[in-house]
Amino acid sequence: MRILVTGASGFIGSFIVSEGISRGYEVWAGVRASSSRKYLTDPRIRFAELDLGSRERLAGQLAALKEEMGGQGWDYVVHAAGATKSLRREGFFRTNTEGTKNLIMALEQQQMRPRRFVFVSSLSIFGAIKERQQVQGSTLYPEITDTDTPQPNTAYGESKLAAEQWLATQTQLPWVVLRPTGVYGPRERDYFLMAKSISQHVDFAVGFRPQEITFVYVADVVQAVFLACERPEADVVHRAFFLSDGQSYNSRAFSDLLQQEMGTHCVVHIKAPLWFLRAVCAVNGYVCQRLGKLTTLNMDKYHILAQRNWNCDITPARQLLGYEPRWSLAEGVRESVRWYKHEGWL
Repeated sequence: MRILVTGASGFIGSFIVSEGISRGYEVWAGVRASSSRKYLTDPRIRFAELDLGSRERLAGQLAALKEEMGGQGWDYVVHAAGATKSLRREGFFRTNTEGTKNLIMALEQQQMRPRRFVFVSSLSIFGAIKERQQVQGSTLYPEITDTDTPQPNTAYGESKLAAEQWLATQTQLPWVVLRPTGVYGPRERDYFLMAKSISQHVDFAVGFRPQEITFVYVADVVQAVFLACERPEADVVHRAFFLSDGQSYNSRAFSDLLQQEMGTHCVVHIKAPLWFLRAVCAVNGYVCQRLGKLTTLNMDKYHILAQRNWNCDITPARQLLGYEPRWSLAEGVRESVRWYKHEGWL
């Protein structure tokens, strides 16, 4: 079986590549010419340099790869490439929306339609919905379900939703969409910033209304990717699935586990009002945009941190994909911290 993984040099993509190799697939890592190959060192990996920004150039690259594969294509294509940061709004759409369209149309043009096309999207397409509701007798918010109407409040979420909406029109392509919540684990940098802050004895949070957060360890996302590839078509094709570890946590759970695993004492927990975060993100985002520098703290990040409800219903993934989270938050944080220390990040 041949599988193409776009975004193979990225956090999630590199783990998908490793799992494909361990399963005996002929794995093709889709990368840009400038992509780092730090986590793609297995000699069995085959590389496909792809320019998702140009449909014409991409078609030529795919034609050459098809010839190299003896006139065949890939059995599975996992589209994990995407932009999570961009200087400008249009950058998200150029990569996440147009890049997805370019890939699928180039595959069709070269008659390389796969058995299954798996698109890694995001829970972020739903935005801050159901935050004014609470489950009766509980502080929990209701779960977001696949029957809810997406209301993205970030350019990232909007671009992923636009890609999903276009993909839904491709009825001849056997596609599956995965919508993970916050993905963490070794090699991931945004959650690592929290670990680094706690190692310096500071834990920073925002907002005073209750917050319910969900997480999914990277290995469980990878598990879902291969289930989406291999499950019988009638069960899963033309469907989207939420992914989490099946639990919901308050805003302190992740930082408390990090503190415990790192053995850090005397941590100062600072909780700032949302207006303060908004001001910081607005100013920092404007300055960095003017300087041409990517930044984590911008208005997209504000909306993500300000969101109170990240609960999502993974029942369809369990019932139809056969997905069952294997990593608890405590186990995932433990493994992440172990890796951070081994690699000298902490």
